[in-house]
Amino acid sequence: MATGVLGLGTGQASTLNSELIDKLKAAERKSTVEPIETRITSITTEKETFANIESKVKELLEAIKPFDLFVSGGVTALEQKSATTSGDSVSFDAADIKALSKGTTNVDVTQLAQKDVYQSNSFSAKNTQINQGSLVINGETFDTTNKTYEQLATEITSKSGMNASVEQVGSNSYRLVIKSENSGVDNKLNISGAASQSLGFTTDGSTINATNHILEAKNMIAKVDGVEYNVTTNSITVDGLKLTANKIGASSINIVEDNTQIQTQMQNFVTKYNDLVAMIDTESFNADSSIQDKSSIRNIVSQIKDKMFGSYGTSQDKSVFNYGLEFDKSGSLSLNSTKFSAAVQNDLSGLKDLFLGVAENKGLGTTLKETLDNMSFSGGILNLYSSAMSKRETDLTAEKTKAQDALDKKYEQLALQFSAYGTLITQMESSFSGLKMMIDQSNSSN
Repeated sequence: MATGVLGLGTGQASTLNSELIDKLKAAERKSTVEPIETRITSITTEKETFANIESKVKELLEAIKPFDLFVSGGVTALEQKSATTSGDSVSFDAADIKALSKGTTNVDVTQLAQKDVYQSNSFSAKNTQINQGSLVINGETFDTTNKTYEQLATEITSKSGMNASVEQVGSNSYRLVIKSENSGVDNKLNISGAASQSLGFTTDGSTINATNHILEAKNMIAKVDGVEYNVTTNSITVDGLKLTANKIGASSINIVEDNTQIQTQMQNFVTKYNDLVAMIDTESFNADSSIQDKSSIRNIVSQIKDKMFGSYGTSQDKSVFNYGLEFDKSGSLSLNSTKFSAAVQNDLSGLKDLFLGVAENKGLGTTLKETLDNMSFSGGILNLYSSAMSKRETDLTAEKTKAQDALDKKYEQLALQFSAYGTLITQMESSFSGLKMMIDQSNSSN
């Protein structure tokens, strides 16, 4: 006896539900969307690996910068100088270390430069009106009529070559202080006028009041290696060396070439080079590496080695192999300390020719620095690889979105079809149920 429509059995509409659709959708998603997601995840891992390689390139770039002719700051590893000083009457500084001459510079300061400074007689309030006629300073006339001390100070300061202020010097005591803007005899103040006597700057309107002339304009007087200087400031520059006098007395500075860090900096370059090569070798020959374009990554080392194996110098006769840098059969770089140290001591000019060169004939360090820099610029190997990864990621994300949308639409339509099928099956089962009752009744009557 039949138990359902066309052998399906009763209540089969309930099996066409969302749970069945979800299972079907999940199964199809594994073959359509998930492979794209896996590739996107792979790019994320590739980006991390590439960032590590990029970091190693930047470390190598920093390591070669001390051997670049155009190094920031202007002083390469091969042009360093050190200085020892004695005495504290003078402080020493240099804007361009390369311009300094080797040897000892002796400085003997016998007088410091100072400003011209006057103070007025004391008064009890800042806002007191002066009303003492005219005050003349260096040919500038100031009328004190209906003018307070503060107003006068402001007017004086507005003129070139002089400054003024009202200073509290006691509980209820103030003075008008006038100073030359700069030190030195050439910048001294000439004060006169009726108000100058009333205020105490002069004794009779023209003669300086020594009591209130508290500092007299002076030049700095010093001898530098026997040459006498008589100048308006306490700072002078001699042979690229800035000397600033602090007090009377003798001081000296001895400047020598400083080659102590050259070998350390070169060893750092060797280490950073080997770190980069080792990482790229690992990623290039590892089948499980996330790096997709291994030839481009290997090209980084190829570009660097191309410079390393080049010839440099004015006669193109200098090579790193002449100065203690060596490659072993695995491609690792090493530094022969004995050979390199001998070159530093005996052939520093040769090292400069090899690594620095000149603007029209650049050395290895200068050329390699430019090469590594260009890798990150637009069109450089690192820039192109990074752009390619980003494009692949963008394209895959768009492909995933498209595949997911197609899958969603397909199963939205299937859900509508299942709903229609369910309604039809329910109607058929309902009709079959009535027929079944009639058959059962017929059978029972027999």
